[in-house]
Amino acid sequence: MNRTIHPLSPALICLALLAGPALAQDRIYRCGNEYTNNATQAKERGCKLVEGGNVTVVEGARSAPAAPKAAVSPSSAPRVDPNDQRARDADARAILESELRKAEARHAELLKEYNNGAPERNALDLRNPQRYMERTAEIKASLARSESDIAGIKRELARLPTR
Repeated sequence: MNRTIHPLSPALICLALLAGPALAQDRIYRCGNEYTNNATQAKERGCKLVEGGNVTVVEGARSAPAAPKAAVSPSSAPRVDPNDQRARDADARAILESELRKAEARHAELLKEYNNGAPERNALDLRNPQRYMERTAEIKASLARSESDIAGIKRELARLPTR
């Protein structure tokens, strides 16, 4: 079975493939943190045309109200004896305080090692200055994570009821 292919067919196919996405995308305007394809609305609001590439906008979840409602357990939830709850809270507090002490000790070690941005150079650092800069950046990042960990533990401790 012999088929003849018109010489323009491959060119037309390529042109159609390339033009397809361009035709499917309307003009998109950015209005601050919002996007629209309504040119009239964009002109009224002073929005700017987004150029170059396609834009995909995904609706995010709405944020929670400013004053969250108190958590209410269902009526079928088992009741915990107040003494048991106090014991659980005391255990949780002891664990968090232990974790806080460990995190603060690790943070102190990192601060000492960081030495205000000038850690001591070791033999590898003397041979490779780039390695020294990378190690310094790693220590700085570890310090930031350590501070974040400490802040998180303190937040958890603050959520626990006082003794």
